[in-house]
Amino acid sequence: MAPKVGVVLSGCGFLDGSEIHEAVLTLLHLDRHGAEGICMAPRGAQLHVVDHAQKAPEPGASRDMFVESARLARGRIRDLASVRANDLDAVVMPGGFGAAKNLCDFATQGAAAVPHAEVARLLREMHAAGKPIGAICIAPAVVAAVLGRTVHPTLTIGTDAGTARALEAMGCQHRACAVTDCVVDADNRIVTTPAYMCEAGVAEVAQGIGRLVDAVVAMAEGRGR
Repeated sequence: MAPKVGVVLSGCGFLDGSEIHEAVLTLLHLDRHGAEGICMAPRGAQLHVVDHAQKAPEPGASRDMFVESARLARGRIRDLASVRANDLDAVVMPGGFGAAKNLCDFATQGAAAVPHAEVARLLREMHAAGKPIGAICIAPAVVAAVLGRTVHPTLTIGTDAGTARALEAMGCQHRACAVTDCVVDADNRIVTTPAYMCEAGVAEVAQGIGRLVDAVVAMAEGRGR
């Protein structure tokens, strides 16, 4: 049976939601494995709305991250609050600043970040069930906010020293990693890759996400630790 992999989205657009390339590449690589990608997002307002042409916040604008995420999911999306670990074999979180602004508040609070309650619940359920978790780009900060101080996972956000120090302050071990590769924490069944945390082209980002998906699906299918 094809593994069911939750893809947790945080909006639509790299400055205030999910990074679109990373989300699409995740779904593409899952499909190539024959896995079922199940898009989901929390309901609620984004931290803010950014004009991506001007790269500046739009004063007074408000958007719901669930509604915005539905754009990426072509309308096939589930409310994260309705999803339980029993519904999934694995979960992957694409990056984009929405992961650090909407799925947790790492963008404003750094190492003191607090995760979105429903995101924290699902990740804790997945970890407790021994089901793999993948996190791309800045999304490892969400994993750190949820699991860093309890299970001390090994994660990567690439080579950015400041962000790496913040993850370590949250209880994680950071490992430098090239954009084309991923880091596998076999004990905690967590896989991370830098993606656009690095200055890279889409082909290199695709290679790293492909390796992450390979590892996550192998674990979900019982072919990896």
